[in-house]
Formats: sequence, C-alpha cells, structure tokens
Amino acid sequence: MTAYPSVHPDLDLVLERTVDVAPELVWKAWTTPELVVRWFAPRPWSTSSCEIDLQPGGRFHTVMRSPEGEEFPNTGCVLLVEENSTLIFTSGLGPGFRPRAAGDDFPFTAVIRIESAGDGTRYTATAIHADASARKSHEEMGFVEGWGAALDQLVEVVKGR
Repeated sequence: MTAYPSVHPDLDLVLERTVDVAPELVWKAWTTPELVVRWFAPRPWSTSSCEIDLQPGGRFHTVMRSPEGEEFPNTGCVLLVEENSTLIFTSGLGPGFRPRAAGDDFPFTAVIRIESAGDGTRYTATAIHADASARKSHEEMGFVEGWGAALDQLVEVVKGR
C-alpha cells in the first residue's frame, strides 16, 4: 500500500473538484504530452512543449508561454505513477532524482489524485511547499484560479471541444 503525503494547511495548497469525465480520460490528459500542451497553462498563457517520462525518476518537463511570447521552462522529476489514480512529481528534483540547483522561486511537489465518482472523477491537486513563504508565493500567483482554469481546459480537451 502506497503512503501519500498528508496535507499541511500552512504549507500546502489544494484544488479539489468533481468533473464529469471518466478517470481514465483525466489520467490520459495528464500523462500524454500531446494532450498536456492543449490544456496545462491557463489562458491566455499556453504550453509550447511537454515531455514526460512516466516512471519514477523520469522527466516531467513543460514550457509555458506568456501572452507576450516569453517562454518559461519547468523541469522536474516524476516520483510516483499509479495508473489512472495518482501522479506525483516535483520541481525540487531533476530527472533521475538529481537535486536541482538553486534558482527555482519556490520548488514544490504536485500530487494529482484521480478517483472515480459516479460517472465522473473526483480530482484533487495538491501543491506541497517547503515553507509558508513558498506556499504564499504560489497562492498569490493564482494557484486556485490558475489550476482551476487548467482543469476546466483539461475537461474541454477530453470532451473534444
């Protein structure tokens, strides 16, 4: 049985919703680079590229593009993969579990939980931070709004809109 990180209210941010698409489709949208680029960044931002090596130690890499065309690469490490259920990755490590050099404003670990809920999916995205300052920075960047908008876009993509 896998142990999952518990939520610390002073350090972590959580987005929890039920969406009307099957868990397998949410999983596919999170783990297929060709789909990730279609929904990952909240509009008017976009995702110009994505690479995922879907195994512990694998690379999770996205490049987000601002409306002005500036690109922001983000490389992290996949920590846990449980098909159609749980994806955990972190920006605090690089591929192969290698420590990242300083410079990331606030490294965090993302825990994506996908659970069947009737005809839909109970979706929980948790961003785990090292300290309250990093949590606050991520919150002020618009975590709830941004990750919520990205989830809406994910649903649009899997519904073929």
